[in-house]
Parts: sequence; C-alpha cells; structure tokens
Amino acid sequence: MPGSCDSVVRLGGLVTLNVGGKLYSTTLETLTRFPDSMLGAMFRGPQPALTDSRGNYFIDRDGKAFRHVLNFLRFGRLDLPEGYAELSLLRAEADFYQIRPLLEAVRQVEIERWRQRTNAVLHADVDLRHRRLHYNVRRGPQNYELDSCSLEIFTANVFCTDRHFLAILRRRLGQQTDVNQDPERVHIESTDSRPPSQDSVDVKPDSELWKQQPDRSITIDESRLIPDTSMDDDDDMMSGYSGSTVCHHLSFEWAPCPPQLPATEYAKQKLCPLVVSGGTEIRTTHQFLEEVLKVALAHGFRVDSVFPDPADILNARSLRFVRH
Repeated sequence: MPGSCDSVVRLGGLVTLNVGGKLYSTTLETLTRFPDSMLGAMFRGPQPALTDSRGNYFIDRDGKAFRHVLNFLRFGRLDLPEGYAELSLLRAEADFYQIRPLLEAVRQVEIERWRQRTNAVLHADVDLRHRRLHYNVRRGPQNYELDSCSLEIFTANVFCTDRHFLAILRRRLGQQTDVNQDPERVHIESTDSRPPSQDSVDVKPDSELWKQQPDRSITIDESRLIPDTSMDDDDDMMSGYSGSTVCHHLSFEWAPCPPQLPATEYAKQKLCPLVVSGGTEIRTTHQFLEEVLKVALAHGFRVDSVFPDPADILNARSLRFVRH
C-alpha cells in the first residue's frame, strides 16, 4: 500500500484515485498541472495521502463532479454535457481543489447561460406531407389482398438561441415508440399534383427516408463529442453532448399510424410516432406547436409572430418567440 507520493513516481507516474467512491485513472503530470492547486500540492511532494483498502488515493469529495475537474486538468478547457445542471456543485469542487483557471471557466459558463436565458429567440415551424401507402394484407393462409391508406408525414424544425431551453424541449418531445423490425419494400404514391417522378418511389430497406437512428424523430449536431476517459460508466447526465458544441437546432420527423394500417405493417416500415412526455401522441401540426407554446411560455418566452395568419394561432404553421 503506498504511503506517500514517492511511490507514485516509482510506479511510472500512474495514479488511481478514489473520489467519493468513483475510480479515476490518470497521470501524475495531469494532477500537478496547476502546482498551486490542492491537487498539485498533494501529489508534488512526499506528503502522505489517505488511501482506501486497495491502495487507491482517496479524496472525500463528489465523485461525478470530479470527472469534469479531471478533464479540465487533461485538456485545459471546460467541456460540460448539454443541459448540465450542477454548476454550483462544480464551482464548489473547483474552489475546494483551488484550481483558479477552472473557477474562472465555471464563472464564464454561468455568465453565458444567464445571457442566453435572459435574451433569447425561439422559432418553430412544422410541415405536413401526404403520401399514399400500398401494402399487402393477409386474408387467409394463401390469400393476400392489396390495400392502401393515406399517410401523414410531419417535419418540424425548432431553432433557439438558448441551448438549455432546447434540452428541456428535447426531453419533453423526445419520446417515441421504438420499432426495430426490418422494413420491406413498399410503394409510396403522392396524393398531390406533382409529377410522378417526384412522388412515386420504391422505398428500399436502406432508404434514408425511413432508416434512421434509434432516436429517429430527433437529429442533433453531434460533431464534437468528448469521450469520458474516467472509470465511471454510470453517469446519468446527458453525456454525449459537449457544452462547447454550438447546437441551437432540433429537427423532428414522425408519421402517426393511420387507424386502418395494421400495426405490424407500420412497424415493418420503420415509421415512428412522436409522443410527448406523459404519453400523449402528437397527430396534428396544431398539437406540436401547442406543446412548443406551453414549454416556451413556461420559460419566459412571449409570442412575437404567427404565420400564416397572425390572428389565427390555432391554425399556425410557424411561431416565433422572444424573451427579454
């Protein structure tokens, strides 16, 4: 069992820390990046350190928050998950470890969040397209009939300068029934008057129209992901979305199941509904914008414009909000 930091040097500078019950592996160079900090003083000299039963250096502080402290020591920047809600705890941890650049970085995040939440613009629009879906219905052991139904495909886009509001909206509108069965070929035919070449297509299993990720009704910019290199694998925060990623846009695409369409056929085509947290399914453009309106008003926004008819918000296709 190591009794001082000299043993760490003899082992090649590798250090395993037990912070509040969570284990992290790093190097002596990382821990002493800021010599004037508490960690720098603790691991720079021959001072004895408290260890657990397995010889890991023990620090009686918050284990999850230390993930961000350690990543700041590694990369020299503060990268937080989108919607991170424990800034006050992280500030307290940075103060305990006396890492002054981290304290300043937390302060800048708090200032930016306050600015975004005080002055923000929100825009939401939704579009509806009709398609004719043809499919086979089994009437007997060897009896199949061709049937068809009208399919409504909704596409919605939400833009907001406040990324934290988008995280809240995503959690409310981000639940949908997940289907994983393989799609089959299906003929989709438009019911509008555009040329057939644009409206009648064979949708193959690898079609981009239906084949999407498990969270199919939402697309988010994930161009910059910061991997968690700690030994903590049960983080319940919104990991995967870096706080430094500029992400102000959500896109939704969903198709409610028509009453006459068999559930098995609906599942085969990889179609997905959009379900509000709580279980209500969104089946109209009005329902979608109504949900956005509820969340927006609850977070200090006010309606700035309505399209196409400013006097008829119930039949709007686009809403714009502002917050001052």
